[in-house]
Amino acid sequence: MKIYAQEIEDGLHDLIKNNSIAYCSQPKFVEAEKTITSSDVIDKIYAQNKDQIDLYYLESVLVSTGWNKNDDVFDPQETWAAKDTPEDKQFNFMHNENDIIGHITGSWVVNRDGGRISSDSEVQKDFDIITQAVLYTSWSDQQNRDRMNKIIAEIEQGQWYVSMECLFPSFDYALIGENKETKIIERNEASAFLTKHLRAYGGEGIYENYKVGRLLRNLAFSGKGLVSKPANPRSIILDRNMHFDESESKILTVSSIKEKSMSDNLEKRVAELQAELDQAKSENKQLTEKVIAEKAVEYQSKIEDLESVIAEKTESFKELSEANKSLTEANTTLQETCEAMKDDMEKKDEEVKKMKKKEAQMKRKAQLQDIGLNEEEAAATVDSFDSIDDSAFDAIVDVMRNKIVSRETVTEPVAEAESSEEVDSAEAGEEALENVEPEAVASITEVQPEIDESESLRSAASEWIGSVLQSVPKK
Repeated sequence: MKIYAQEIEDGLHDLIKNNSIAYCSQPKFVEAEKTITSSDVIDKIYAQNKDQIDLYYLESVLVSTGWNKNDDVFDPQETWAAKDTPEDKQFNFMHNENDIIGHITGSWVVNRDGGRISSDSEVQKDFDIITQAVLYTSWSDQQNRDRMNKIIAEIEQGQWYVSMECLFPSFDYALIGENKETKIIERNEASAFLTKHLRAYGGEGIYENYKVGRLLRNLAFSGKGLVSKPANPRSIILDRNMHFDESESKILTVSSIKEKSMSDNLEKRVAELQAELDQAKSENKQLTEKVIAEKAVEYQSKIEDLESVIAEKTESFKELSEANKSLTEANTTLQETCEAMKDDMEKKDEEVKKMKKKEAQMKRKAQLQDIGLNEEEAAATVDSFDSIDDSAFDAIVDVMRNKIVSRETVTEPVAEAESSEEVDSAEAGEEALENVEPEAVASITEVQPEIDESESLRSAASEWIGSVLQSVPKK
C-alpha cells in the first residue's frame, strides 16, 4: 500500500503497512442440504465434499456490506467483486498458519432476508457473504484426535469464534455529515492528513463534525482462523452494519471538504482560534509587562549597587592619589635634604682635611725647628715636603738631625761607647729612607768635616734639603 508523506509524519507508517483486517463471527454446524436452497450451490459443495465422514462442516457470516462498528466501510460494489476470494483458503487454529485444521469450501451471497443473490443484476444495497468450511476430524495422532473432538464439542456450545482476514491494497475516506449525507474523498497526498483521524489508526473517527470511515478498496479475503476469544469484542460482526453505498455518496475533493462543505465549521474554528490568539496575546502582553517591571526593579537595584561601588572606589582612588602626591613631595624634600646634607658633609670633610693638613704642617714645622731650622726655613721646608707622607718626612727629619749632630762633632774622635739610643735612631732613619732615591741618600751621607760653625751647618742643611727635595719621589 502506498504511504504518503503526511501519514509518515503522523507516525502511521507501521499501522498502515499492516493492511489486513480480522473479523469474528460465531460458527455453527450445518448440514448442507438444510441450509443451502440453491441446487447449483448444493451440487457444487457435495461434488467436492459429499458424505465425508472425516469432515466437520461449519458455516458463518464472512462479512456484511455497509459501515461497521470499527468504522470500516464495505461498499456493495467492492464487496461483490471479492465474493469468491474466500474459496479454497486455509482454516487454521488461532491464526497460526502452521496449525491448519481445515479449509474453506465455498462462499455465496445472501440478502438481508436470507435469499441467495446469484448474479450482478440481483445485487442489492445490503448483503452478506456466507462461507462454508470443513474441519479435519480424522488424525492418526491420538492427541490431535482428542483436541479436535474437544474443539468440536466447544463449538457446538458456542465457545469458539471464526475470525476472517481481509486484505486490501488501498483505501479512501468515507464521510457522514450531521444530516446523514454521505461523501467520498480520494486518499492522496493532499488528503492524507485525514488518516490520523481514523479509528483504525488511533483517531476518534471524527473530523470537523464529520464521521470519518475507511472505505476499503480491491478487497481479498485470505482465510479463516478458529479463535477462542476476539481481542476486541467490538470486532464481532454479528449486528447489522449501517447502510453505506458509494454510488449514493457525493464525491468530494480536499478543497471542497475544507472550503465548501466545512466552511461554516472552519469559520467557527477560525473565530475560536482568533479568540484564543487574542487571549494569548493579552496574557503574553501582561506577562511581558510583569517580567519587564520585575527586571527593571532588579536592574535598578544592580545599578544602584554598582554606582555605590564605583563611588567607593573613586573615593579610595582619590585618597590614594593624595597620599601618593604627599609621598612624592616628601620624597622630593628628602632628596633635597640629602643633597644639602651631602654638600654640607663634603664641606666639613674639606674643612677637616684642611685642619688636618694644617695640623700636620704645624707638626712638621715644629719638628724642623726642633733640629735647628728657623721659622722661615721650617715653613719653606714643610711646603716643599707637602707631597710626601709622614713616615718619609719623619725619616728625613731623623737623618737631618743625625747629620747636623755629626757635623757639630766632626773634629772629635768618634766615641766607641756611642749611646745605644743614637745608634738605634740612626738605624731607624736609614730604614725609613729605603724608599728615598739612592742619590738623595748619598748626598745626605756626604759630610764636610771642616764645617763646624752653626751658621754654616744650617746653610749646609738647607742646601742638602734642596737636593733631597729634588730626589724624593712624590706621593
